[in-house]
Amino acid sequence: MTRLPVVADKFYPGDPTILRQTLADLVPPVQNAIKGKAVIVPHAGYVYSGGVAGETYSRVEVPETVIILGPNHHGRGEPVALGTENWAMPLGEVHIAVDLAADILKQSGVIVADNEAHQFEHSLEVQVPFLQFLQDKLTIVPIVISHISYSQCLQVALEIVRAVKAYDRPVLMVASTDMTHYESRQSASMKDHLALKNILNLEPQGLYNTVVTNRISMCGIMPTVITLLATMELEAEKVDLIRYTDSGEASGDTNQVVGYAGLVIS
Repeated sequence: MTRLPVVADKFYPGDPTILRQTLADLVPPVQNAIKGKAVIVPHAGYVYSGGVAGETYSRVEVPETVIILGPNHHGRGEPVALGTENWAMPLGEVHIAVDLAADILKQSGVIVADNEAHQFEHSLEVQVPFLQFLQDKLTIVPIVISHISYSQCLQVALEIVRAVKAYDRPVLMVASTDMTHYESRQSASMKDHLALKNILNLEPQGLYNTVVTNRISMCGIMPTVITLLATMELEAEKVDLIRYTDSGEASGDTNQVVGYAGLVIS
């Protein structure tokens, strides 16, 4: 069985030729890409957030193995669900990094194999063409996450780290998240920069508490917290904000925006 695209021709072009040209326009050439530990990128339609995602991805070398963590928008499946099916995508089939996925599942008390959670979820899918564009031997470990506690986020992060440390190849983590949803540009920017301050300071618990306390509608809070926790265990030293914008930049509507941020953890 393979997972079929659900937002091709909606969030991004489904035609491979058009998609490749779109990605070439969105991913600027960079001379000094780094071996980053993770990126945090948005997952809206490419017309809205593709520029932020492309600019962020361009700053890192994408290895053959990528762990993608995104929010579960539909509520289907397990709270922390690892997909085990290969992905049929417009730019070609993407295989699961079987050894790494199996090791994560083997030692985890929280992460479970579950394809139902992935069936209609777009938050990971929109990242895959960018990764394919930059790495033609791409393999993935896709994980979607519902609302879980901070302690569960920590457990998931530590379980991922143990598997990554035992893995003998480079791994990039991707946290897929949009920021504030459907508020004015002024309100969204204010709330989002409260969250971004915690990310930039490598403060995952501060991020979790800030988002909950201020009711910031950052859909990928759990994937982002897990990614921060995991990369800190892997000796991350800094986070760089590549770009922050909102949907109003494309739509012209600044009364009801969605915020988008791209960051690199190294």
